[in-house]
Amino acid sequence: MSSEDIPTVEVAEPQAIAADTLAAAQRGHRTFLHVLVNTALANIITSYLWFALTFWVYLETRSVLATGLIGGAYMLLVAVFGLFFGVLVDRYRKRAVMLGSTLSSVTFFGLAGLMFLLIPESQLLSLTGPWFWIFALVVLVGAVIEQLRNIALSTTVTLLVPPDDRAKANGLVGAVQGLAFLVTSVLSGLSIGMLGMGGTIVIALGASVAVLVHLLTISIPEPSVVHEEDRAGFAELRAGVAAVRATSGLFALIIFTTFNNLAGGVFMALMDPYGLTLFSVEMWGVVLGITATGFLIGGGLVAKFGLGVNPIRTLLIIVACTGAVGATFALREWGWLYVVGIWIFMILMPAAEAAEQTVIQRVVPLKTQGRVFGFALTFEAAAAPVTAFLIAPLAEFWIIPYMASPPGVQRWEWLLGTGEARGIALVFLVSGLVTIGLGLGALCTRSYRRLSHAYAAAVAADRADAAT
Repeated sequence: MSSEDIPTVEVAEPQAIAADTLAAAQRGHRTFLHVLVNTALANIITSYLWFALTFWVYLETRSVLATGLIGGAYMLLVAVFGLFFGVLVDRYRKRAVMLGSTLSSVTFFGLAGLMFLLIPESQLLSLTGPWFWIFALVVLVGAVIEQLRNIALSTTVTLLVPPDDRAKANGLVGAVQGLAFLVTSVLSGLSIGMLGMGGTIVIALGASVAVLVHLLTISIPEPSVVHEEDRAGFAELRAGVAAVRATSGLFALIIFTTFNNLAGGVFMALMDPYGLTLFSVEMWGVVLGITATGFLIGGGLVAKFGLGVNPIRTLLIIVACTGAVGATFALREWGWLYVVGIWIFMILMPAAEAAEQTVIQRVVPLKTQGRVFGFALTFEAAAAPVTAFLIAPLAEFWIIPYMASPPGVQRWEWLLGTGEARGIALVFLVSGLVTIGLGLGALCTRSYRRLSHAYAAAVAADRADAAT
């Protein structure tokens, strides 16, 4: 056979392959940014109405118990539906899931507006009547459904962003969520102070419709739904648990993140009542907006520098640091101390969230990531209502009255000073010290070492694949 008879094979130049890869990465990054911005807008709206509900209830009832139960109910709903949301993300296209989530929020917010229009406000604010709890539940369900979008957003990072850039992409998620929190806190306080709950619902409903329209213009390149072999019913939920158990140390990661949520439940129950003791509702909204710049700073630092070679270690150090903040930011009833403490706390939060997301995106296959994120959301969210439901009644009926009594003042004044909210300060102190112990103790566990090794092996495997 002559050389002319030998068939030739066209081989693409390495430069052309690299250019195509770069172009695909840039397209994926642009799409991710569009999805990120749309999800941030949706988060702003749902948080705006949820925050407004909390402010409105506390100002009208002055009940720490009511605000604690509302916050706990929110996290309880997240815990109940988290794994189911993860199943939906794995079973359907990400854009369809996001559209369904937004449409559901619009429906529930519309129902809340109808209730506010038809039911006298005095009945809606009666803690002993059914309408208060039904109204709060409708608003909270509309807000909780937004978590479906957040799980889908985490999987789009895997879908659209190269592995080595995902920590920074997760940092961008944290920064944008911080911006959403900043806008939400300011607007919620001003809205309740100036427009009341009725006007706030109208704004939230109209903005939700606008986000839905914007989402219709976004296309997410997902040629086929990547999922496990066909499953139905409870088998879907079992697949989520199995996916967590299949990765060495992954359940430990979820436990580590839960440590943060234990303290988060205390903050959820008591942060707003304490802040509204120090500031007017309008000023408290502004304070939350100012401190939310910490989210932007923390998310920006992660987006620029990443999380280091071991995100699990970074997470546990952050858990201990948040405990230190919680133990000290209310030692005296000084507005500036509380503001600085919240600001530092918010700087730390994006790195904690990004650490968990980065590890899961690296060690869990895309086909089961929705379930794993959903399982993590369920497990971690369950911690907050436990502490919120426990702490709110204890604070209102025992700790706050005790700290206001002469024996309580005499015993604790040397440490906590004097003031109207020293009972809340004592709860912050104890929960913060417990969180420090949990974070530092976890660094010494075998589960921490196993998960660190699993993550390092996944990084090495990804880089070896990229090199070939």
